[in-house]
Amino acid sequence: MKILMHQCCAPCSVYTVKVLKKSFDTIYGYYYNPNIHPVKEFYLRLESVEKFNKKNNINSIIDEYYGLKEFVRKSVYREENRCVFCYAWRIEKAAAVAKKGNFDYFTTTLLFSKMQNHELIKELCQSFARKYGVPFYYNDFREGWNEGLSESKNMDIYRQQYCGCIYSEEYRYKKQLSGYYKKGRPIMDNRV
Repeated sequence: MKILMHQCCAPCSVYTVKVLKKSFDTIYGYYYNPNIHPVKEFYLRLESVEKFNKKNNINSIIDEYYGLKEFVRKSVYREENRCVFCYAWRIEKAAAVAKKGNFDYFTTTLLFSKMQNHELIKELCQSFARKYGVPFYYNDFREGWNEGLSESKNMDIYRQQYCGCIYSEEYRYKKQLSGYYKKGRPIMDNRV
């Protein structure tokens, strides 16, 4: 049996692949993440996924579409709900690729992260499984959170510091940078 595993990044793939190898003969990693910003981050993650897949005998399907403009257009005025369409965008594409490639199942490494909305991801995967007629392989990969993070550090693979989009980047670094401005440095606000 073969499975298509949507990959958000290499660190989230470590434990996920370990689990999948117990049930599947063939694993294909599918990198499709047009939400990632900036472009340098996008390619750092892509390169990391390619290296991880090669080292672990995972077949790769890479979509190098950098969709910043489309992502921003979809999220403008809906920034607080951006994750819903971001998950849906990537999961639906994975389900469509799984159908086209005659895969037995599909899944996503998004189910590994404790930072993501697990139930929403699961619900979307189930919905797109019905739409495309490809079964969704569900596993709560979060169970291996500590093991996966530890292994990714041992493997010395690139580990990103935020989910991926421009808004999550701001959220991640805003607290860190706010200390900089509290040291008496002026904050310029150019809003009219």
